[in-house]
Amino acid sequence: MPFACIYIPNFPIASALRAEPELQARPVAIFEGKPPLEQIVAVNENANRLSIAPGMTKAQAELCSELCSELALRPRSALQESSTHAALLDCAQSFSPCVEDSACDTVLLDLAGMEALFGSLHKISHAISERTTALDLAANIAIASNPDAALLAARGLGSASTPFDKLKAGFARAGVAVIPPGKEAESLGGLPVEVLFSNRLEGEEKKSADRLLETLARWGIRNLRALAALPEISLSERLGQEGLRMQQLARGTASRTLVPVEVPLLFEEAIELEHPIVLLEPLAFLLNRLLEQLCARLASRALATQELRLTLGLSNLTGIDDECESVGIPSENDGPSKNMWGQPPSAVRRSEAPLPHCRQTKFIRKLNLPLPMLDPKVFLKLLQLDLNAHPPGAPIMKIHLAAEPARPRSAQGGLFLPPSPEPEKLELTLARIAGIVGEHKVGAVELLDTHHPQGFRMRRFVAEVARKVPQKKTPDATEAQAAVTALRRFRPPLRANVTLENGQPAHLVCRRKEVQGEVLWKAGPWRFSGDWWEHDAWSRDEWDLALRNGETISFYRLVHDLLGGGWFVEGTYD
Repeated sequence: MPFACIYIPNFPIASALRAEPELQARPVAIFEGKPPLEQIVAVNENANRLSIAPGMTKAQAELCSELCSELALRPRSALQESSTHAALLDCAQSFSPCVEDSACDTVLLDLAGMEALFGSLHKISHAISERTTALDLAANIAIASNPDAALLAARGLGSASTPFDKLKAGFARAGVAVIPPGKEAESLGGLPVEVLFSNRLEGEEKKSADRLLETLARWGIRNLRALAALPEISLSERLGQEGLRMQQLARGTASRTLVPVEVPLLFEEAIELEHPIVLLEPLAFLLNRLLEQLCARLASRALATQELRLTLGLSNLTGIDDECESVGIPSENDGPSKNMWGQPPSAVRRSEAPLPHCRQTKFIRKLNLPLPMLDPKVFLKLLQLDLNAHPPGAPIMKIHLAAEPARPRSAQGGLFLPPSPEPEKLELTLARIAGIVGEHKVGAVELLDTHHPQGFRMRRFVAEVARKVPQKKTPDATEAQAAVTALRRFRPPLRANVTLENGQPAHLVCRRKEVQGEVLWKAGPWRFSGDWWEHDAWSRDEWDLALRNGETISFYRLVHDLLGGGWFVEGTYD
C-alpha cells in the first residue's frame, strides 16, 4: 500500500516567500519576539552565506545587513503560516481522501487506489509536485510503502548536507523521490540520525531527543544505516522500546495507520504589512496576489466561489500626514491616483480641516456574485470598483480575504438559442454602471406582494438560461383591434395645485407649463389603500383626466394623497 509525504522545508521562510515572491533571490531572515529581544528563527540559503544563522539577535542581523543591503528581515507571521498550511492541506486532499496532518509543514497521504485515477506512482509524484508549485509551495515529495519511510525520505530530500542521489535518480524534478517496495533500508541508509527528530519538540521531549542523539553520537552512529545494523537485543537493553522504534524507522519497516484529518472548507488568505498602505494601486497589487492564491486553492479542490469577503485592518489616523509621506504618496503631478479617502493625494495635503481620528479598526466589504466564478482578474476588477465607490477611510495595515466555496456552474447552451453574454463580463459591466448611477439603481425589477403602485424593488440581475416557451395561440380579430394604453410615470411625481368643483378637479396648475389648464374630461376617483398596520401606511384617490396642450389633448393620472393631503401628477398616458 503506497503512501506519500509532502514536506515543506524551512517552513517560516517558505511562508514568507509565498506572501512575497519577489524575495526569492534575496537573503531573507525571519525573527520573532518582543524588542529588544527579537531572535532570528529561520534563514534561507542566501542569508546563510552571509553568516546569518538562527539564534542570532535581530540587532546582530542588522549589523550584517549593513554589509549587504539586500537582506530582508521579516517578522514571523502566524497568519502567513496558517494560510500556507491550509494550502498544503488543499493540495493533499486534491489527491487523496485520506490525509494525515502530521505537522504544520508535513502531511501524509494514503494513495491506495489512486493509481487508477492518476497513473503510476511516478506520475502521481510529479503531479503532486506540479500542484504544489501552482500553489506557490516549495515542497519535497516522497512515496514509499509505509508512511514513516515516506516521511523520512521527504525530510531527507530537504537535508542539504546529505546526498540523496539514489532517490533522485531517474527524476527530472528535484525534491521528488519514489522508494520501490523492499528498498526502504537501502534508500534511507544515508540519512543522518537527526532526521528522526526533525519534528518541533519542546520541553521534556526535546531534552529526551537531545540525550538520545548524544548517546548515538558517543557510539559513533551518524546515519540510519549504522543504526539499522545494531543488534536488536543490545539496543533494547540500552535504549529500551524507544531504541527499537528508532531502529524500525531506520530500516523502513515501521507500520501504522494514518489518522485522517477532517478539514473544514475554509479558503482564506491574509497578509500583514510593515508600513501602512494609503493608495489603492498598491492595495490592488496585493489583492491580485491573494486572489491568485485563493483561486489556485479552489481549483485544486475543483471548486469555485460565489462570495468574497474582504477585511482590511486599519491604522489610526493620528499623524496621517507623516504616514502619507513615509509610504510615498505621489505629488500633485504624479497623476490621478486616489487614496483611501477617495481623494487625490494633493487634496489631503491641502486640506485645512483636521482629519478625524479613526475609531474603526476593521473595514469589511462583501462581494456577492450571481454565479460561481473562478477568475482572479474578474474578482480584482470587481473589488477595485467596489473600493473606488466605498474607500476604507484610513491607511491599511492588514489584508484578509476569504472565499465561500461553491460548486462550479455547469450549463449547456442550446443549438438554436441566441448566445448570451458571459457572466464574468456581464458582472463587470453592471459593476461599472453601478459605480456611475448608484448600487440600488441597477438590476432587475422584482414585484412585491402589495397593491401599492410603487410596489417593486431592484434585485441583482442574473442572466438566466433561455427556456423554450410554448407558442401562444393567434389572437382573434377582437383582441388584435383592442386599444392598449401605457402609463409613462414621472419620477418623482409632479406636485400640482388643483381647483375643485363639487369635490372634483376642475382646474390644474403644475410647474410644467404643458401639464396645466382646465380639465376637459375626467374619470374617477378610484380609491386605493394598504399597509395600515405599518408606519408607512398609504391611502390615495386616483383620477384620469384630459388637459388641452395647445392644439392637442393629453391624458394624465392625477393622485390625491389622503393621508398627506397633497395632489400629484403621477404620469401621462401614451
